[in-house]
Amino acid sequence: MSDGKCQSELIEPPCAKKIKKDEQNDNSVTETDLKLKDFIPSKILNNNTNRKSVCVLGNFRNKSGVALIILEKNAFKEDHLDSKGYFSEDCELATFFQNDIYGNFECFPKPEINGVKTTIIYPASDKHIAKFSKQQVHIILETPECYNKLTLPHIEKEQFRLQWVYNILEGKSEQDRIIHNNKCEKEGFVLVPDLKWDGITKETLYLLAIVRQRNIKSLRDLNENHLPLLKRIRDEGKKAIFDKYKVIGSQLRIYLHYQPSFYHLHIHFTYLRHEAPGIYAEKSHLLDTVIDNIEIMGDYYQKATLPFCKGEIDSLFNVYETNGYVTKIQTDELIDK
Repeated sequence: MSDGKCQSELIEPPCAKKIKKDEQNDNSVTETDLKLKDFIPSKILNNNTNRKSVCVLGNFRNKSGVALIILEKNAFKEDHLDSKGYFSEDCELATFFQNDIYGNFECFPKPEINGVKTTIIYPASDKHIAKFSKQQVHIILETPECYNKLTLPHIEKEQFRLQWVYNILEGKSEQDRIIHNNKCEKEGFVLVPDLKWDGITKETLYLLAIVRQRNIKSLRDLNENHLPLLKRIRDEGKKAIFDKYKVIGSQLRIYLHYQPSFYHLHIHFTYLRHEAPGIYAEKSHLLDTVIDNIEIMGDYYQKATLPFCKGEIDSLFNVYETNGYVTKIQTDELIDK
């Protein structure tokens, strides 16, 4: 599929992830500006026991604005399951109980294999707080009329800023994390590790393909003119992931979110064995199914009724509630997102 105008690069990223400076945002920070010892927590937004993650709202001492810190237990790495890792003399056991052949203990591994994945969002907006808060969620059925009347005006006004996306596409940020780079303006994209992935552990593999075109907000905009782009992302993405991580295409879940977390077209690549957030039917659309639907009907996604899931404190939910399409639940019981 390559041609003279659609050249691609396979780039080796480093193992360690760093916080980069956003050249377009004076409030952004370098990797040395934020320290956990300076974080003052004020509220736990979501303690998800299923995902072993917690999101804490607070602020950094002597800095304006609020911050979110997301802590998540890392997946076990198979190369740590040996005499130098969890079964080394440095690991200690605290006994809860022993009964006949059964024992229940707490293991204290050595620090270098016991890290906690940490994501910092600073400064965090109200939209970030809503996204990571524990809340009641609802499925909303969006007709084409609802999209044009309610959703589209809202996202054009309220969506997350996209400068961080443009920084990647323009070569200003995160260039050392890019796995694959197709520079064609019409069919090109970059493939980078998702923020939720450490970039190392195969068991939780999670990458994003971000398209270079800037006029495609979401699934709703796709039509027959975008088929070459979608097929290129699928085929080149599979090859790049196999070359780098030795995960074959049939073990990849390749999909789009609707609604997406940001409105610049991007496609998710995850390891099939990894239960990544947002893989369920009410949110994800497999790329091969999207391609097939468009081949059957070129304007399928302009005519289809699409479901999406939103929490009650999300501003888009409030738009649909105000217009009578959904009603809040009158209960204090909350559901993990």
